[in-house]
Amino acid sequence: MSMRPVSCEACGTGVLVEKRSLPHTSVQWTGPTDRCPELAGGGARIAGCVRLRASIEREVREGRLTVAHDD
Repeated sequence: MSMRPVSCEACGTGVLVEKRSLPHTSVQWTGPTDRCPELAGGGARIAGCVRLRASIEREVREGRLTVAHDD
């Protein structure tokens, strides 16, 4: 499984994402986060963005991002 591009529906920030299971999400930032109101300036007090997480979850629900399953 490879990382897939996902853009935040709120601000357009792009990342690469891999879902190894429903609870496990790997995110690789591909550019600056200055457009994100939660992450702008690098001074975020949280490890992620709620809006970006919602965009990733929507990609999974709509089948554009698959979840790897260990067999």
